[in-house]
Amino acid sequence: MSQATPTLGSVRYRLAPWARIAGLTVCALLTLGPVIWTVSTSLRTPAESFDLPPRIIPAHPSTAAYRGVFDQIDVWLLALNSTLVTALVAAGQMVTAGLAGYAFARLDFRFKRPLFGLVLATMMVPLQVTIVPVFLVLKSMGLTDTLLGLIVPAFPTAFGTFLMRQYFLGMPKDLGEAAMLDGAGPWRIFRSVYAPLATPGLAIVGVLAFNYHWNEFFRPLILETSGQNYTLPLGLVSLQGNLGTGSVSVVLAGVVLSMLPAVAVFLVGQRPLREGITSAGVNR
Repeated sequence: MSQATPTLGSVRYRLAPWARIAGLTVCALLTLGPVIWTVSTSLRTPAESFDLPPRIIPAHPSTAAYRGVFDQIDVWLLALNSTLVTALVAAGQMVTAGLAGYAFARLDFRFKRPLFGLVLATMMVPLQVTIVPVFLVLKSMGLTDTLLGLIVPAFPTAFGTFLMRQYFLGMPKDLGEAAMLDGAGPWRIFRSVYAPLATPGLAIVGVLAFNYHWNEFFRPLILETSGQNYTLPLGLVSLQGNLGTGSVSVVLAGVVLSMLPAVAVFLVGQRPLREGITSAGVNR
């Protein structure tokens, strides 16, 4: 019996999984390549930092660069400032986004659509355009060069409001109507009925806010002048002097230290983040 000649369709069907794997592998390498190089270089001695061709695994791994970071900057103070700012901003954005999203999705009030369009329009305004008015307002309130000046203006979030509105629109109205028949008011309905169901969406807002503001550089650079109020990204700038001496490993060691909290938050919150994104995709 002669064997059937494979058709073009069957060949494509067999090669499709391998093609996807190969494509995803290339994308992963392109994404993780700089991170791997950063970690590898931070474990090298200054003499090995510029070896050609570069080695992925250092010949003589050393943690001297990490000790150099702690010797040159107050890592603990910078990390404490960054943790305080990002944690409060993330919590504040979860509250404001939840309340605003619920109001735009479930409450009826005048000019609701124009106001929501105005909120979305703010997403198209670059931060560099608003930083001067924000600075002047904070200066008039005496909040420049304070951590509070970094926290309070970051509470409103247009993206978070849009995301939470989509979540609340995808929830059944019957739940709120049943609670209303039992005598619950708008605040009780939000707090006891809808807010617990919106936990995945709030997790997305919190994780994204933490990762963004942990790595934020521009606003602290403009608003902070005292070293005691510097956040970690701003404090790491003082390490750039090591580039002139060839100690690039010290600079990259500081970068690795600054990445660890954000990576930890993402690993802890990736499940609700994934579930929240999936849920948002099926909401109208």
